[in-house]
Amino acid sequence: MPARDRLSALAVKSAGCGKHYDGGGLFLRVDENETGRWVFRFRLHGRRREMGLGPRGAVSLKDARQERDRWRSVVASGNDPIHQREKEARERAMVRPTLETVSAACLEARKASLKGGGVAGRWLSPITLHVLPRLGKMPIEDVTQNDIRDALGPIWQEKAETARKAINRLGLVMKHGAAMGLDVDLQAVMKAKALLGAQKHKAKHIEAMPWREVPAFFASLVGGGIVAECLAFTMLTVVRSGAVRKARWEDIDMEARIWTVPADAMKGQEGKTDAFRVPLSEAAMAILERLKPFERDGLVFPSMRKGCVSDMAMGMHMRRQGIDCRPHGFRSSFRDWCEEVGIDYVVAETCMAHTIGTKVERAYRRDDLLEKRRVTLQRWSEHCLGKASSQVLTLAGKG
Repeated sequence: MPARDRLSALAVKSAGCGKHYDGGGLFLRVDENETGRWVFRFRLHGRRREMGLGPRGAVSLKDARQERDRWRSVVASGNDPIHQREKEARERAMVRPTLETVSAACLEARKASLKGGGVAGRWLSPITLHVLPRLGKMPIEDVTQNDIRDALGPIWQEKAETARKAINRLGLVMKHGAAMGLDVDLQAVMKAKALLGAQKHKAKHIEAMPWREVPAFFASLVGGGIVAECLAFTMLTVVRSGAVRKARWEDIDMEARIWTVPADAMKGQEGKTDAFRVPLSEAAMAILERLKPFERDGLVFPSMRKGCVSDMAMGMHMRRQGIDCRPHGFRSSFRDWCEEVGIDYVVAETCMAHTIGTKVERAYRRDDLLEKRRVTLQRWSEHCLGKASSQVLTLAGKG
């Protein structure tokens, strides 16, 4: 009988309790429960040691022999195969970044383009809450569409918007991994979407007040306190309510009638580092004059306790009056009014701090149209106060 390769596949399958030698240091050990494991026995530096090669059900006879021969060559070179295997495992863990580590690297790389630098990890939170608990420790190179489907399946319909954000941002993380030189499957996210199927949830647009109803609501805000004044100022400036609530006196030039919104308070303006100048109408200036005595901590709209007026307080003020709209919706009211009265497209969009045109077009159009916007916002304020008709007014050009 040869000294090696004594066993056959059939003998391995039917082997009972005991040790079954194949030769060359390889044998199959079967315990009383008929659980079989491959073992490689070797002698190094005068000491005999045993190294497990895996269970019989997972490692075939052919694979076990290949592993034996591999580790015999390591022994022949004077090295310990057990230590060598542990070293290789550590190296694999170091050079194979996990989904969690690449996600953190992706966030760090994108911070400059995120509002507030992605404060409190909000950009990453959909992934942190719904993907990383299941897949975070997995090497990103091993992540498949099936893994993504299984992680997001439970929320795909019930929390559709959160799931949409999670899978889209996961796609950016995968691209970041590829940029790092990792062998990731860039199609995994797209294939996962196909496996998850269409979402039944339909995005609900923010309810906006029809522009013709704005004067009546604006009149109800007179004498309504800090929250009401904050709502009125939001309507008049058409700036996002978050920036209005956090407005500071140091950013307002009362003499020039300009409010300069800091760049970090502007939403979603990727690559934009400039502050945004807002011309203030007579009505907006009147609100500021009324609020001067209530200044606290430099805030224009301080709350009753501490900090600024909250978004919830503004929404509640509207709901108490039976209005099923949100403060942000006044921007839509303004935009509809602009269309109705013929405000130039570029002027209207600039009033709302929207990005207009291609990068090349924006490079040549450096003027922020401050004075043309001043005329437009003054006219809008007169509409809010119920002082203006809806006659068409066309402002000149884009210059």
